[in-house]
Amino acid sequence: MEEIDLYLDDAEEQMKKAVAHTDNVLLKIRAGKASTSMLKGIMVEYYGANTPLEQVSSINTPDARTITIRPFEKTLIGEIESAIMNSDLGLNPMNNGDSIIINVPALTEERRKDLVKQARSEGETGKISIRNIRKEANDNLKDLQKDGAPEDAIKAAEESVQKLTDSYIKKLDDLLAKKEQDIMTI
Repeated sequence: MEEIDLYLDDAEEQMKKAVAHTDNVLLKIRAGKASTSMLKGIMVEYYGANTPLEQVSSINTPDARTITIRPFEKTLIGEIESAIMNSDLGLNPMNNGDSIIINVPALTEERRKDLVKQARSEGETGKISIRNIRKEANDNLKDLQKDGAPEDAIKAAEESVQKLTDSYIKKLDDLLAKKEQDIMTI
């Protein structure tokens, strides 16, 4: 049935988005190595509009412990510096007049364990999203059955939803394992 396929496609699309969102959140959890992705989501006031940092500057990592930010306009240095300090990243930017340099401190064992807990929490949030999508899809399928859809088609669709759920939860587990290894590697 066409409606069943629509529900399955919608559920898969939502699960893809949940995995992508979790991946984005995990990217922001720093693993001790300098990465330009750590600064994703930082917004800078630029001519009265909040603009992503990467659109008003070039961001580089010359080595594993340093991030350099070179604004396209020198007048933005103060704005960028305060945006980084006001973020929840815990980084201390240094302004040398032309650019901003951020030294990424090495992580202590305790801090690494805290970051792994944070990553696991984000992973669990992603899994909950996927399970909620499964529940919603199954509820929609049950409604279709009440409206006269064949029971065997609904059962097959529910099995498909469960297979989708299992595969996307596995993807989240793989992302999480990779992030944990990244955090715990010195």
